[in-house]
Amino acid sequence: MKLRVGIIGAGGIAQGRHIPAFQQLGDKAEITAVSDVNVEVARNVAEKFHVPNYFTTFQDMWDHVDAVVICTPNKFHREITVAALDAGKHVLCEKPMAMTVEECAEMVEAEKRSGKVLSIAYHYRFMKESQAAKRLMEAGEVGNPLVVRVQALRRRKVPGWGVFTNKELQGGGSLIDYGCHLLDLTLWLLGNPRVVEVSGQTYNTVSRDAEQVNQWGSFDAETFEVDDHVTSYIRLGNGATVLFETSWAANIPDDAELLSISGDRGGLNVFPFAVNKAENGMMTTTKADWISGNDTPDIPQALNFVESCLGQAEPLVKAEEAMNTSRIIEAIYASSLMGKSIQLQNEKGVTKA
Repeated sequence: MKLRVGIIGAGGIAQGRHIPAFQQLGDKAEITAVSDVNVEVARNVAEKFHVPNYFTTFQDMWDHVDAVVICTPNKFHREITVAALDAGKHVLCEKPMAMTVEECAEMVEAEKRSGKVLSIAYHYRFMKESQAAKRLMEAGEVGNPLVVRVQALRRRKVPGWGVFTNKELQGGGSLIDYGCHLLDLTLWLLGNPRVVEVSGQTYNTVSRDAEQVNQWGSFDAETFEVDDHVTSYIRLGNGATVLFETSWAANIPDDAELLSISGDRGGLNVFPFAVNKAENGMMTTTKADWISGNDTPDIPQALNFVESCLGQAEPLVKAEEAMNTSRIIEAIYASSLMGKSIQLQNEKGVTKA
């Protein structure tokens, strides 16, 4: 059986990642419809990628698809996901899962009542370095994780296109757009532990400088209201702690992407990949000469989604796990706003510490 897939939102992420990936899956899937509120965009993308149907209203594609990929601004993730699931369609939704934890919970409930697949496009889990790290974590190479250091930093690279700096449509900036990937990957590698407490601080002073220096296009510095730099300290239920930092606009020498796990038996660096040990009277760092897997995560992500919809696999990114990532994001924003640490409840919402 070939899964019929529809694309909702035909912007850069759809054209650059999702459509090309699904079109590489041969007899497993085909893109049969595309939807965008801009009819010219929908038509042009359909013509460019040889998609037979295009629409301006996503509900009009239901008769043509078995599953959809949601590539809209964050504000619309919940609405479209719930509608698609209730229409009996499987859903792969772009990250972050939604604007709030409450919206995430509505999506999970829709998944449960529909019996369909809901997965979130946290594609960092599909990177070959991430897959190798997961194998080593499960093999006990690190032991009990103690301290995790996470950096997702870009030097003066605020996205100056699309709606990335629109708080109403996106809900935030560097944290909800970029840092969320590394947060999700961290939780997955640690076995999705419960999050206990979060203390965070957000900044946007750099991007409000009238003398704008930015490598990725231009934006209105006077109206810039989302975060461009975020720091956080996160306590987990398994006793581990996470030191987290993300930025679109850091004043640093180079971009930096780091995920380092230090445990009681060893250490693991995912980016760049290395295993750190202290044994037999030696301290060693082992680097990988070669790691099996695809060089890009897009095709493995698309394949996992399709096989999950066909009952041939389990989703690598389950909706309830992605909701845990959103729980941290929401708590970081709340902590920064209130100037206090946030204690998290098990299922929903946040409370002040």
